[in-house]
Amino acid sequence: MIASGTLQFLKALKKNNNKDWFDKHKDQYLAAKDNMENVVADVIKEIGKFDKTIIGLSAKSCVFRIYKDVRFSKDKTPYKTNMGASINEGGKKAIGPGYYLHIEPGNSFLAGGMWMPPGDELKKIRQEIDYNPKPLKKALNNPTFKKYFGGLSPEYKLKTTPKGYDKDHVDIELLRFNSFIVWHQIPDKTLSSKSFAKEIAKGSKIMKPFLDYLKVAIS
Repeated sequence: MIASGTLQFLKALKKNNNKDWFDKHKDQYLAAKDNMENVVADVIKEIGKFDKTIIGLSAKSCVFRIYKDVRFSKDKTPYKTNMGASINEGGKKAIGPGYYLHIEPGNSFLAGGMWMPPGDELKKIRQEIDYNPKPLKKALNNPTFKKYFGGLSPEYKLKTTPKGYDKDHVDIELLRFNSFIVWHQIPDKTLSSKSFAKEIAKGSKIMKPFLDYLKVAIS
């Protein structure tokens, strides 16, 4: 479970996002970091029961650093006010389809898929949708999937027609996506549940056919 101290630290960090405060509360950060890594280790173990590609993956290779790269950002606050983990084959450095766990007071969620894939991989996904859309439609239209995730996040979707495809293509709405992401909001009260890792694995299992389609597409 996510410890109350982890959420308290993140809440306080949001109000005091500066190096002096962070240095004075380094012990709280390290405790929160350990908690997150332990939770992710449990999640990996649970997901590994149905997704063999992540068996043996270490939590440390999945959990992102809390330190921000502010070189090209207008927001110069030095720290993230959340803790995230990319759970997929290769860990956080991999760009392939995977599960993503985001912990942030009032805004925690489970997500997955591919965010803004490189041009060559986006082209492959669109080709797969063009040639073989049925498995993707089956995954997205599964009643359990729709209830849990709703559908693909429309945040990164073209309003125009992607190059090489006809505007009247039967699957033009799917072809317009630039990112293939689904997500599910997690209430704060769920974070403290002893069965939290199992709950995340449950959602991840629902997501897996969608990820499998993307993996085939870019292979």
